[in-house]
Amino acid sequence: MIGQLVKAKAGHDKDTLYVVFREAGEFVYLCDGKTKTPDKCKKKSKKHIQLINAFVSRELIEKIEKNETIYPEEIKFELKKYLISKDKK
Repeated sequence: MIGQLVKAKAGHDKDTLYVVFREAGEFVYLCDGKTKTPDKCKKKSKKHIQLINAFVSRELIEKIEKNETIYPEEIKFELKKYLISKDKK
């Protein structure tokens, strides 16, 4: 699930697009690169997210798994790529 794109289904951030950064039991930690950066992820219950059949690049997933430094711009870039590809369909 790490690196998968999701949308928030509930809360004040409803319909916000995020990247799953970590998993912990019934919770996931989400980043959007703007307000929720890799060092300040949002903790959200799995039942309050909608999975999207899309992932960030393999390179970014590997960086997340290796616990390397990830910049907010990298997250924003991946989300922007997804939105652009979705609009072309």
